[in-house]
Amino acid sequence: MSVVAQVVRSALASPARRLRYGRDHRDQRAELWLPPGPGPHPVCVVLHGGWWQARRTRTKLYTRPLSRDLTRHGWAACNVEYRRLGAGGGWPMTFDDVAAAIDRLAGEPGLDLRRVVLLGHSAGGHLALWAGNRPGDRVRAAAVVALAAPSDLEATRDAAAIELMGGPPERVPRNYMLGNPIRRLPLGVPVLLVHGTLDAVVPVRRSRDYAAAARAAGDDVTLVEFPGGHRDPVDPRAEPWPAVIRWLSRW
Repeated sequence: MSVVAQVVRSALASPARRLRYGRDHRDQRAELWLPPGPGPHPVCVVLHGGWWQARRTRTKLYTRPLSRDLTRHGWAACNVEYRRLGAGGGWPMTFDDVAAAIDRLAGEPGLDLRRVVLLGHSAGGHLALWAGNRPGDRVRAAAVVALAAPSDLEATRDAAAIELMGGPPERVPRNYMLGNPIRRLPLGVPVLLVHGTLDAVVPVRRSRDYAAAARAAGDDVTLVEFPGGHRDPVDPRAEPWPAVIRWLSRW
């Protein structure tokens, strides 16, 4: 079954809880999927991709199959929507939303907030790496999983990344110091990077370079490469997903 077919099928399912973490925008919401039993359950905060843009079809529905599969392995999954470019997002709104969504978990029953992992695909992987050591957090991440992540926005030099950050690095250097993951090392928590060697959207060298820089800064980093493309890591039936589940079992 393709990812698209899994997404369509999952659209008929209902999460255990629907959460609001802001009142300013319709996209400031998340859905919480829970495994059987009373808990407390470890939590995976799931961040979808889509190049930070609202015009793309990537929404939290795209990461719903992953979220539901996480519950099969004993994890609660908080699948997050956030403001994106073209619909109120950008710097710093998109980043503020991710931080607020994570902090919204404080006080939710049945969750073990000592075991919170941030997991994102593509643009969501960038946001997960950013949020791994964000300042002033109420809920702290124990680990980060970045799937096919554009982890160095200055190396990417993509139009969407420049729009996200409010301009190019030479014009808004402070934004990149605060929002570009490779600039925020050491992260201080273990990181799993998963990247396809055939990825034509975000080249695998982004994860290779981030892994080298993070290890040099003293971080615990695992890099998993596989012979696949950009969308494969978001498919729970594809090759790299079991490696993610095995790594998560550490937490």
